Amino acid sequence: MSRRHAFVTGAGSGIGKAIALALAGSGHAVSLAGRRAAPLEAVRDEIHASGGKAFVHDGFDVTDAEAVERGVAAAIEAAGEIAVLVNCAGEAPSAPFEKTDLALWQRVLSINLTGVYLVTQAALASVRRAGNGRIVNVASTAGLTGYPYVSAYCASKHGVIGLTRALALELARTDVTVNAVCPGFTDTPLIDGALETISRKTGRSREEARASLARSNPQGRLVTPGEVADAVSWLVSQGAGAITGQAIAVAGGEIL
Repeated sequence: MSRRHAFVTGAGSGIGKAIALALAGSGHAVSLAGRRAAPLEAVRDEIHASGGKAFVHDGFDVTDAEAVERGVAAAIEAAGEIAVLVNCAGEAPSAPFEKTDLALWQRVLSINLTGVYLVTQAALASVRRAGNGRIVNVASTAGLTGYPYVSAYCASKHGVIGLTRALALELARTDVTVNAVCPGFTDTPLIDGALETISRKTGRSREEARASLARSNPQGRLVTPGEVADAVSWLVSQGAGAITGQAIAVAGGEIL
């Protein structure tokens, strides 16, 4: 299952970057998809420096169907059929529900949910042609429970898990598996918005806010991007062929 083509969205930072590095480390050729070239190029250079193979696909806006189609086609042309698809692009703005206007609501669902739909639609035929295909959607514990001040994010991630389960059943008699990983609070740039909101609303420092998020994890810490990447690496392996339609929490026991 190594030395195949993996396509990762949101690959320039955080969890997406960790997943791209892990897949490259296990021998996959990795297509790095995202909107901005500079962070993707930095990840590519890191992969190349360690002897791996990676390709940059910038200008990849998961909310733009035409950009998605172009990016997926370019990736297939550069590295062959996509055997592993990881949908990781996402956004997590924070606001009370009464201040969550329609523009914010639509933007979050467009990126986090419709983006997964568009990329998977564009790549699925290739994943099926590759054989033993793997699709992993990066959801969140917010797709398994609720959190205050992130109603749009929770709704979008619940939708990602629903899509994951439906597609897994549609493909159950093929050799393609579809799963979701659901990180808890993870030490990435995406968490900065949550820290800012907690600080603003409570008057606590960012360090105190970070500690409060860590306390939500029974292990008393934030999850690391590498731990999420390890879960993805297992799900795309040969040994996980019987795992499909699952939403696996990577959260230190927060969700049971």
